[in-house]
Amino acid sequence: MEHGFGDKLKKLREENAWSQDDLALKLNVSRQAVYKWETNKGYPDINNLIQISDLFDVKVDELIRNDEDLRDSIQIDEKESLEKLSDPGFYIGLVIMLIGLFLNHQLLMIIGLLTLVFLSDLITSMISLFK
Repeated sequence: MEHGFGDKLKKLREENAWSQDDLALKLNVSRQAVYKWETNKGYPDINNLIQISDLFDVKVDELIRNDEDLRDSIQIDEKESLEKLSDPGFYIGLVIMLIGLFLNHQLLMIIGLLTLVFLSDLITSMISLFK
């Protein structure tokens, strides 16, 4: 009984009498990528998912509907993107940049840009350094 995306992909591939190498060539990916997808050790990106859907003439929904791990993975990605929006470094850097722009002060604009981009990474590095 097929449950996950990988099981469905393998079934579709075998129905077409294709090897993993054949499918990899058609999708312009490595055979290892196809192996990971079929064994549910990884998932294709959205572009490859659409290509797979087109190649086998199935809807993307049919490929991923019952795969709970894939669904959880997507939810984690959504949470991470929301966390990035709540990054204080972004807002602090933006304010510093706007002040620099308003005062026509290039150094403030550069500091604001660096803060906007790197503050979270700096904080994360400092935390891991002192653990």
